[in-house]
Amino acid sequence: MPEEAVMNKFYISTPIYYINDVPHIGHAYTTVAADVIARYFKEKLGDENIFFLTGTDEHGAKVSSAAKEAGKEPLEFANSIVPQFESAWELLNINYSYFFRTTDPRHEKIVGVILQKIYDKGFIYEGIYEGLYCEGCEKFLTEEDLESGKCPLHPNKTPVRQKEKNYFFKLSQFRQDLIRLFETEEVKILPESRKNEILGKLKSEDLKDIAISREEVSWGIPIPWDNTQTIYVWVEALFNYYTATQFLEGKQKFWPADIHLMGKDILWFHTVIWYALLKAAELDLPKKVFAHGFFTINGEKMSKSAGNVIAPKELVDKFGADATRYLLLSQFPFGSDGDFSIEKLTQSYNANLANGLGNLVSRIAKIAESSNFGNEVKIQDFKELSNVFLLTDEDKSLSDKIENFTLLEGIEYIQNLINRINQIFDQHKPWELIKSDQTNELDSLLSECIRSILEISVLLRPFMPKTAEMIEKQFKGPKIKLLSPLFPRIK
Repeated sequence: MPEEAVMNKFYISTPIYYINDVPHIGHAYTTVAADVIARYFKEKLGDENIFFLTGTDEHGAKVSSAAKEAGKEPLEFANSIVPQFESAWELLNINYSYFFRTTDPRHEKIVGVILQKIYDKGFIYEGIYEGLYCEGCEKFLTEEDLESGKCPLHPNKTPVRQKEKNYFFKLSQFRQDLIRLFETEEVKILPESRKNEILGKLKSEDLKDIAISREEVSWGIPIPWDNTQTIYVWVEALFNYYTATQFLEGKQKFWPADIHLMGKDILWFHTVIWYALLKAAELDLPKKVFAHGFFTINGEKMSKSAGNVIAPKELVDKFGADATRYLLLSQFPFGSDGDFSIEKLTQSYNANLANGLGNLVSRIAKIAESSNFGNEVKIQDFKELSNVFLLTDEDKSLSDKIENFTLLEGIEYIQNLINRINQIFDQHKPWELIKSDQTNELDSLLSECIRSILEISVLLRPFMPKTAEMIEKQFKGPKIKLLSPLFPRIK
């Protein structure tokens, strides 16, 4: 049994999203995945034993520049962007435990204390940094990192050469510790391919000390022992996962985190740098890091210049919140690279939701209503539905799929059950049973189909909570009625 199922608490985080721009489909993809996993564990362990953290990263040169372009002070700019993230997550029915902001004074205070501890232990020293810096990434780069002289993630921004006094963290001292942590899977990096990438780089390259402060960036948390410097935004931001559990009442028990969820572009920070900082500070280590892949839009990288940025609201307006959640996770395996397009999403919506789940619900309800079926089907509580999570001997349970972060397989598992009930419905032809007045056979068929659709609604709760609720209300009543389609077909 996975470790999380044994523990009486579960802590999951998304990255905290940078606020130089408004929320888009990339942010939504990670956050919906985290919400699905968190909802599953809430059903299993109870709300009070789950902590789901998301939020915004609000310091650094990039935010300062964006604020200046908008004619605002950095905090004023941050205050104008944060509600857009909160609104996007409300639209997608994201049930997070706490929305974190790195401008929270409580966070700033704790980060200062931790950094002072690392400094006092001799892991930080003063030096001169000279090299390339990409403002788009808020990241120092080496020549080996560049592609045709540009940052591979921000080819429209030329890295600038900088020379300034900085404080450095002795990352090089933690190389062997990190290799041991990841090889023994004391800390798990998932999927396996990502673990191999990190270990490969750790073993093949010298691990260099890193600058952890900025001399010319005033928008940040001051270095505790030197107010002329601010803490490098990435170092400070990583500690949000820890500081939230320290200043929020009753949340101390949740540290260390069970899983950090993120895109693969920030995996190095969340494994090598993050775990070295935690080791230096003598703090417990999070158990797992899962990095999902990149995706394109219509085969092209998503960017404002390409005009293909998709906002969560655009998807919700077209498909609805639950359908959007389903569609985001059903296009390609979680952890792999993939491609989105409105056309593909529409095809999937019509095939699997309108013609699949929605059609099944309508068919069962229509026959039940027309036959005056007296519904006595009862559904057990989620925690008693062990048979639901292992409906076929040859299939792993849905529990295993979610706990192992194979979310597409989880969706396909549910989809196969829907298809199976549709086939049973077709084979037994209930409309003919009504005509021939075969009441017992019809009642037996409807009982099994309604029980199955209610069981499917339980499985759907983490993925499509509102849809699950609507199905349960429709089929738990004393009289079942045909209602408006759950997913009207999109032409």
